[in-house]
Amino acid sequence: MASLRDLGLSEYEARAYRSLLRTGPTTAKELSKTSDVPMGRIYDVLNGLEQHNLVRSQTASRPKKYVAVEPDTALDRLLERQRRKLREQADQYERVVDELTDELGTAGPVDGEFWTATVGTEDSIDLLVERLAAAEESLIIVAGGVSPQFDLGAVGERVTEALDAALDRGVDVSVLMAPELVESLPASVGRRYTEQLVDHPEFSVRTAPGLSGTFELVDNVEVCIEVPNPLDPGEPFAMIDLKDPEFAGDLRGRFDPQWEEAEPLARSSFPGE
Repeated sequence: MASLRDLGLSEYEARAYRSLLRTGPTTAKELSKTSDVPMGRIYDVLNGLEQHNLVRSQTASRPKKYVAVEPDTALDRLLERQRRKLREQADQYERVVDELTDELGTAGPVDGEFWTATVGTEDSIDLLVERLAAAEESLIIVAGGVSPQFDLGAVGERVTEALDAALDRGVDVSVLMAPELVESLPASVGRRYTEQLVDHPEFSVRTAPGLSGTFELVDNVEVCIEVPNPLDPGEPFAMIDLKDPEFAGDLRGRFDPQWEEAEPLARSSFPGE
C-alpha cells in the first residue's frame, strides 16, 4: 500500500501531515495529541514539513498555529523533490563512471587466448552487442546469409545503435554482405542503415558472392561467430566469442582479398531508397 514515506517523509512527518488535514489549523501541542507524535519531537517534525513546503504557519498567533497545504500541491512537491534527488544521484553515478572509466582504462589488456559461448537468442545478442561495444579500432562484419542483426525489431535496432556508437568512438566499420542478403532486407532496415550509418566516412558496405556464415571481427584479435538456429535461420541459436590473435589474423588475411574484389554498395541499393 502506498504511503507518504514512499515519497520521502518520515513516519512522524507522515502522521503529522495527515492529522493536519483532518484537524485544520492547530497548534503544535494539539497536533502532538491528535497525531501521536511525542511532544519532544513535534517541533522538529513541523520544521521538517515546513522545509518540504507541506505546511504553512501563522506566526502572528499565540500560540503559533500550523495548517497543511492541499494534498495535490503537497504530493506534487514531494514528487518533484524525489525527482530532483534522482537526477542528483544519476549525475553522481555518471561522475563515478567517468572516474572509473579513466582508472580502469589504464589497465593493460589481458593477453592469451580466451573463448566463451552463449545459447539462446537474448544471451547471444547480449554477447554480440557487448563485444561490438568493446571495439576500439576496427569492426568487420561478414554476413553470408539471413542474420538477425539485419532483421526487424529490437535486435536490429540494438546492433545498429552499437555500430553507431562505435563510429562515434572513431572505430572503422566494414560490412561485407552476400548480394542476396541485400535483396532480402526489409525496407525499414534499409532506411535505418541509410539514415544512421551509410554517410559516415568510417562506415563501408560491400557485397561479394559466395559468402557463407556470419561473424564479426573485433580489433583484429577477437571473433564472434554466429550459430544459426537450424529450425529458423533468422534466429541465432548460439554465439561463440573467441579471442585468439592468431586465428583472427588468419581470418583477416582471408577477408582482405574478398573485400578488395567486392562491389561497394550504393545508397540506392538499400531497400526503401
